[in-house]
Amino acid sequence: MIVLGVLFYAFLWVLAANGVTSLVAPLVIPVVLAVLVAGGVALNRFMGITPRRPHFDDGDADDGDADDETDR
Repeated sequence: MIVLGVLFYAFLWVLAANGVTSLVAPLVIPVVLAVLVAGGVALNRFMGITPRRPHFDDGDADDGDADDETDR
């Protein structure tokens, strides 16, 4: 499915290169976002900042109320 999406994206770039200039702005947005994210990750690694470990709720029998006195 990802390969199909990449092929469709490449097809849209081919259309944009052949004169459908209205497609250029929406097609540039994912590229710019990817460059910004990659730049941020590279900057974090350059500065020596390690990624935070994700903390997931283990799904106890608690209903998630913050008002409950037993949670404190």
